[in-house]
Parts: sequence; structure tokens; C-alpha cells
Amino acid sequence: MKNKPVSAGLLNSRTIRNLVIILLVLAVFFLGKQVDWLLTPVRQFFSIVGFPVILAGVLYYLMNPLVDRLERKYHVHRSLTITALFVIIFGLLIWGVVALIPTLRTQTLAIINDWPKYWQNASHEINQWLNDPNLSGIRDQLEQWNTDASKVLSSRVTKYLTSTVSSITTVVSTVTTIVIGLITMPFILFYLLKDGHRLPAYLAKFVPTKGRASFLQVLTEINTQVSNYIRGQLTVAFFVAVMFAIGYGLIGLKFALTLGIAAGILNLIPYLGSFLAMVPSVVIAMVISPWMLVKVLIVFVIEQTIEGRVISPLVLGSSLAIHPVTILIVLLAAGKIFGLMGVIFGIPGYAILKVLITHLFAWYQEQSGLYDTGPDD
Repeated sequence: MKNKPVSAGLLNSRTIRNLVIILLVLAVFFLGKQVDWLLTPVRQFFSIVGFPVILAGVLYYLMNPLVDRLERKYHVHRSLTITALFVIIFGLLIWGVVALIPTLRTQTLAIINDWPKYWQNASHEINQWLNDPNLSGIRDQLEQWNTDASKVLSSRVTKYLTSTVSSITTVVSTVTTIVIGLITMPFILFYLLKDGHRLPAYLAKFVPTKGRASFLQVLTEINTQVSNYIRGQLTVAFFVAVMFAIGYGLIGLKFALTLGIAAGILNLIPYLGSFLAMVPSVVIAMVISPWMLVKVLIVFVIEQTIEGRVISPLVLGSSLAIHPVTILIVLLAAGKIFGLMGVIFGIPGYAILKVLITHLFAWYQEQSGLYDTGPDD
């Protein structure tokens, strides 16, 4: 009896396939940076249409399940459901502007205005803790980091001050793009909800007949991956914001509502968002009292436990089937190359590439004949 070649077993293993996918994704990021001049027109185009299209796409994945369900189960016309949802959302926006925005505005301005005082007091508290001779090494290292950070911040401020005119122009351009995007987004969303379910069949017409089934399968898997990620992340972020806001409110921390909403928004960054959201909460708690700092940390531990043990498994589960180490690698690479947008869209982009590369690799396995394992003798 002949043994199967070891190389075939390795090549067929899931580990090797995942490593190949990671390397190909990193290669795409690297090549995209090298041909930056070639992608400039594409980037300019997406800077105009990207915001309304992405925002409409996110809302589409949130609203489309309800539209599909009402049409399929109760035979409610899609246009009627979409119009009703738009009216409900418009009403919620008005309620938010009237009820929440004033409170958020007051708390946000208070945090911004008092932040230098909070930071100075927190630094003073840390210095007192580090006055212990046993912590002299840590104190020297923190002082060096503080000096380096001050130099970097000073150089950045000087750079920005010398380009005030261009900065003002950029701000005006950004505000104009956002306003235009918010105006056009509802129209894009309406037609996505109305006709989006027909798009795969329409695109399949341009694919050769023999490949249409595989093409539709790829589109279905991509749609499933993206929809699971968007719905899951937004649902988890909502519960994180609620838990932090309630927790901070119960312990009497200032700006509980604003800090809770900020935690929910930052939680859209996988694995790192909640820790980033803790920075202002910890600084403010240190200024109030050591006991308040302890209570903030207790709230954080409880939130992380509930999120990790209950909410995330129920909402996200293993829908993306991406290992946490892979997620961190993608976040670091995408963030370094594409900045904030890479951090936000790196994971769904990786999920899409994973589907494409997996199907391409399966096709190559089938066509090449190099991975066939004959019957054992």
C-alpha cells in the first residue's frame, strides 16, 4: 500500500490555504501602494460617491431583511415597506435631534473644554504613584515617552498651522461632500432596497452560461459575509454603547451618555475599540477619585464579560470564520496602508477577498489535477 505524498497533504490543509490568502491580501495592499499614481483617479471618484454609497449600503443591509420578509411572507409591496421605514427613520432622527443632540453637544463641549485640566490632573496623579523609588525605572521610561510625544505633537501642530489656508479649503470641501452625500444617500438607498435583489441575476447575464452558477454562488457568499459583518458589528456596537452608558450612569461618572456612545462607535474597530474608548473614561475617573477609577474598571470588566460571553457569540457567532490573529494582522496592515478607512473596512474587504481566492483556488485544484489523491493500493 502506497502512502499519500506529504506535500499533497500539506497543500490541501486549511492552514496553508489561510496563509496563502493572508499573503495575497498583503500583496494586494502592497501593490496598491506602489501604483498609487494609477489609482488616484479611482480614489477621487470614490471620494465623491463613496460616502453616500457606503452609507446607503450599510443601511441597506440593516433594512433589507425586513423588506424581504414582509414581501415574501405577507406580500407587502417593497415600495410601501421602504416608504414606511423611511418615515420611521425620519421620525427617529427628529426625536434624536430634539432629545439627545442637546445633551450630547453639552457633554462633548464640556469634555473638550475641560480635557487639558483632566489630562493635567491625571498626569499629576500618575506622577504621585510613580514617586515610589521602586518604580523609578518605569517613571523614567514614561517621562521619555512623554517627551517624545510632546516633540511629535509640537511638530504636527507647527505643520498644520503653516498650512492653514489649505486646511480650511480641505474642511470646506469635506463638509460639502458630506452634505451632498447625505442628500443623495436616501435616493440610492431607496433604489437599492427596491431593486437590489435583482442585481445578481442582472450581473450573471454578462457571465458565460457554464460559469453562471459558480458566479451566483460567489456573489451569494460575498453578500452573506458582508451582511453578517455589518449587522453583527452594528448590533454589538449598539449593545456596547447601552451597557457603557448605563454602567457609567449607575456609578455616577460624568458624561456617561457621551462616553457610552463613543464606546459604541469605537467598538466598530474589532478587538481594539473598547480599549480605546476606555482612555477618556479612565482619565476622567482618575481626576475624580481612585475609587471612581476602580468602579470604571469594574464596569469595563463586566461589559467585556457580557460582550465576549453572551452578545458577540449570539450576534456574530462564527459567521466570518476568521481567526483573531488574522483579524489583527489585517487591521495592522490595512491601517498602515489606508489609514482609518483601512481599519474600518479592512475586515469586510478581507472577507470578500477570502471568498474570491477560496473559489479561485478550488477551481485551480480541479483544473490542474495536481491535488488529485488516487485510491490507495
